[in-house]
Amino acid sequence: MAELDAILEQIKKYNRIIIHRHQRPDPDAIGSQIGLASILKASFPYKEIAVVGKEIPSFSWIGTMDEVDSSDYDGALVIVTDTANAPRIDDRRFNNGDELIKIDHHPNDEPYGDIMWVDDQASSSSELIYGFYQHFAKELVMTKKAATALYAGIIGDTGRFLYPATTPKTMLVAGALMAAGADAAAISQRENEITLPLARLSAYVYENLTITDNGAANVILTDTVLKRFGLTEAGTSAVVSLPGRIKDVLAWAIFVQQDDGGFRVRLRSKGPVINELAKHYNGGGHPLASGARVANKEEMKQIMKELDDLVAQYQKGEQ
Repeated sequence: MAELDAILEQIKKYNRIIIHRHQRPDPDAIGSQIGLASILKASFPYKEIAVVGKEIPSFSWIGTMDEVDSSDYDGALVIVTDTANAPRIDDRRFNNGDELIKIDHHPNDEPYGDIMWVDDQASSSSELIYGFYQHFAKELVMTKKAATALYAGIIGDTGRFLYPATTPKTMLVAGALMAAGADAAAISQRENEITLPLARLSAYVYENLTITDNGAANVILTDTVLKRFGLTEAGTSAVVSLPGRIKDVLAWAIFVQQDDGGFRVRLRSKGPVINELAKHYNGGGHPLASGARVANKEEMKQIMKELDDLVAQYQKGEQ
């Protein structure tokens, strides 16, 4: 593939490479970032390879971030993984390098970078990073650390292979990463574990979930609710998938209050396509997993009406 050849050419060209990912990272963002860095460090030990972004203690078992001076971007190659649009890139210095590469699996609605490799059919950006390694396996080195990080990213974005994004290729990649040293059981256990406050928030989600007759569900997590459980907005990702376990729920929204009083909307679906809806509310994403923002409860009601309509159309075979 021309994009892969171009990416490797730039990697070989630069002695300093800085790897970014998106804000509020999930396992795929961290996994693809750390996995790529580990592969490059092992393959090109004379190069300076750094990963940047906010340190997330709950993901430290996947990898930790580096301290990078702003001057380090002079003459550097910058690679951004798992980030659909530039405003979401963590660490705003990403544009300060000589060259910018985007590697992502989200729909390429907002292109950026000098080189872009985007495949929205891939389960995850971690699967793409393994594909990059595999394409140049004679030149690149896989490490146990990289295999662990990439496996963590894949199971994070596939819900441990429960989501439709899982393909036969995904399973083959997962198997290859296990053969390279990823401890599948241990990684799954780490991603499955939750704290006691999260367990109590999970109970709150089920207790307060509203479900329409069509199968559209929602729950609202205000600042007051989060403070009650001793959690912040960043700690709510573990409950996003919970409504999908209910048989009657086809699509759902979790509204999480932000500092400005508005709400972040985490949209998920088991069939109805929701990313176009998300785009109408300052968001976007995958057909079955998207995010959006609403300013108030009136917009909240409107987005739920539209989500309910989408589910009804899907039930009738109109979507």
